[in-house]
Amino acid sequence: MKLTELTADLLDGTPQSLADYRGKVLLIVNVASHCGFTPQYAGLEQLYRRYRDEGFEILGFPCNQFGFQEPGDAEQIQQFCSLNYEVSFPIFAKIEVNGPNTHPIYAQLKAEQPGLLGSQAIKWNFTKFLVDRNGVTRRRFAPTDTPEMIERDVVALLQS
Repeated sequence: MKLTELTADLLDGTPQSLADYRGKVLLIVNVASHCGFTPQYAGLEQLYRRYRDEGFEILGFPCNQFGFQEPGDAEQIQQFCSLNYEVSFPIFAKIEVNGPNTHPIYAQLKAEQPGLLGSQAIKWNFTKFLVDRNGVTRRRFAPTDTPEMIERDVVALLQS
């Protein structure tokens, strides 16, 4: 199955088909509001604003599986992202990225780009997956890889 065949709900509950992102470079990130990496929202938003007109999208997927660092409901998550980081890229409904209830999007991402030693598990919040214009997952980045560190990879895919 391809990513573009999958759907996820936005924060407001509206189903969003990933087919709508065909032909775009995607950065898919599991996010959390109460994490040491949460300030990466600022860098993600800068990256998004810089390249969105060139066919770049960031898709944020809140997840509460790591230290319960995303405890809020949809409204609280939306308020946090808007008030603290002026997030304008799409934020989806809270999902699970590991275990038996792994969202199909994350099952696909992990299968295409396993982590160290072939591990598929997501280790923490702000793990990032870079997807090319054809819907193929090209890179997996650790939570410690900041948006600024991965910008050149984004640019390379935008230019290819």
